[in-house]
Amino acid sequence: MPLDRMAEVLARHVAQLEEQGTAKGAEAVVVQVLPPEGERGPRVRLDGQGDREFIRMNSNSYLGMSLRDPVRHAEEEGTREYGAGPGAVRFISGTYRPHVELERALADFHGREAAMAFSSAYATVVSVITPLTTDRTWLISDELNHNCIINAMKLARPAGKSIYRHNDMDELDARLEEAVGKADRVLLITDGIFSMRGDHAPLDRVVELARKYDDRFAENVVVVVDDSHGVGAFGETGRGTEEYTGGRADVLVGTLGKAFGVNGGYVASSDDVVRFLRETSPMYIYSNPITPGEATAALAALRMLDRADGRKMLERLRSLTHRFESGLTERGFEVIPGEHPVVPLMVRDTGRTRDLVRHLFRNGVLVTGLAYPVVPKGDEEIRFQVNADHTEADIDRVLGILEEWQGAPQRG
Repeated sequence: MPLDRMAEVLARHVAQLEEQGTAKGAEAVVVQVLPPEGERGPRVRLDGQGDREFIRMNSNSYLGMSLRDPVRHAEEEGTREYGAGPGAVRFISGTYRPHVELERALADFHGREAAMAFSSAYATVVSVITPLTTDRTWLISDELNHNCIINAMKLARPAGKSIYRHNDMDELDARLEEAVGKADRVLLITDGIFSMRGDHAPLDRVVELARKYDDRFAENVVVVVDDSHGVGAFGETGRGTEEYTGGRADVLVGTLGKAFGVNGGYVASSDDVVRFLRETSPMYIYSNPITPGEATAALAALRMLDRADGRKMLERLRSLTHRFESGLTERGFEVIPGEHPVVPLMVRDTGRTRDLVRHLFRNGVLVTGLAYPVVPKGDEEIRFQVNADHTEADIDRVLGILEEWQGAPQRG
């Protein structure tokens, strides 16, 4: 059999991941979504778990948009009108009116000249960084940036690259100084919200440093921000880390698959940048776009966010996040404080982290546990994600389950 020897090597690799505890393992399969009822928010049922109902505390759908009727009905209407799929890549015959309307609305929402949509935020980041990188470009990145940024930097072929300690502006200053004379262009890349911790980049200070060095590079210091976890979930009106800090990216990446509750990613910038990217971004040119139905749904979610309804969702999200974070602190748990709905509970022990994930699952709560060697020893955590369609009763129930674990003998 032609695959036999390679398959043996691959099987050993997976077995090693399982021994290390880094294998993803079998995926939980959602077989039913139960709508909110009374004092409880949405619940899901999983394959193999019978009629058990689970609270999802590991969902990126921060505003609960995917279950809101205007968004679902918009997707149904878009699909009825234009069909289930685009049928081609954008430049052949895959561009539909909803794509154009969505891009215009995203540009307006962010106060930019133009925007363009991609199949995912991951594809957006890779397809922005690689064509903007030349052999006279220097890449500078925060050490905790998302995997998509890390891989985009690997695919790019810059003159050089450097990493600065997480949110350390003194070290960022030093990295910029080191790049002077070695490149014509700098791409200074950071997440807006760091998804594992829920903290944010001090974007105002990042931009200030970029402007400090801008005149020393022939083609600018360009600030690129991936605010996929920030847009729609952070800031007074949901405009993300830019709104919260007052800093403004030159190139802003967002997603439609988290707070907007649909699918896809996008970039917003100047007309010149977006026109260039339409001609050079590989995953835009050679991949099908999101479906017309998804674009219609995303536009409905964006419009809902930018009205009074959206303000109420954001206020509720902040209130629930504060309730959960305060409840954890009052019970003696360590958290990384912040206003973003990612709330990390720092367990700081691999065995106890895994035990807590199992305890929560047994009690009907889905969470993401991060343990060594995925994170360094001492940084083990549970990443909780609060959603606006959770209820106060949901939050209190999860806090009660955590309190039970505190008083129980630890199995490790």
